[in-house]
Amino acid sequence: MTSSTRSTQPRRRSDATRAAILRAARERFAADGYERATIRAIAADAQIDPSMVMRYYGSKEGLFAAAAEFDLRLPDLTSVPPARLGEVLVKHFLARWEGDETLVALLRAASTNPGAAERMRGIFADQLTGAVATFGADPTLTARRAGLVASQILGLAFTRYIVRLPPMVDTTPDELVSWVAPTLQRYLTGTPPS
Repeated sequence: MTSSTRSTQPRRRSDATRAAILRAARERFAADGYERATIRAIAADAQIDPSMVMRYYGSKEGLFAAAAEFDLRLPDLTSVPPARLGEVLVKHFLARWEGDETLVALLRAASTNPGAAERMRGIFADQLTGAVATFGADPTLTARRAGLVASQILGLAFTRYIVRLPPMVDTTPDELVSWVAPTLQRYLTGTPPS
């Protein structure tokens, strides 16, 4: 066995172990949800010792962040009348938050885990900025607009689904749209302050 073969074998085993952990974690989080999924169960599914999960991912939150594959499924904003962009996005995000516990779990994890926070940033930066870019030419302004939209959407989600602030939980989705859509509309189409 050559020295180069020896040096690549541990890496291959490491990559295979990481892949097995992520596969098991995705299946377990999907089946049990974030709260009920355990490191022990994920390790058993991957046929490894739980200490290996902790070695590679540090915590349940870190593992979840690595395993979370999340598509915001943003609508094609080019087909939305410009005056309805804010409304369409608020409705869309409320439906996504209420219809998929994975995004709520990722937000919960992102509030305490740097890896999960990085994952959340990546999801919103890649997907939301791309959608906002479809009707704006200035990349700096596009990123700013997308960041402002994300601040509202993530703040709404945090107060409604994580903190469960009573006024936010008690407000109907239609009422939330009427309150939040004008703000998103301004962020998306308004003239930036000088």
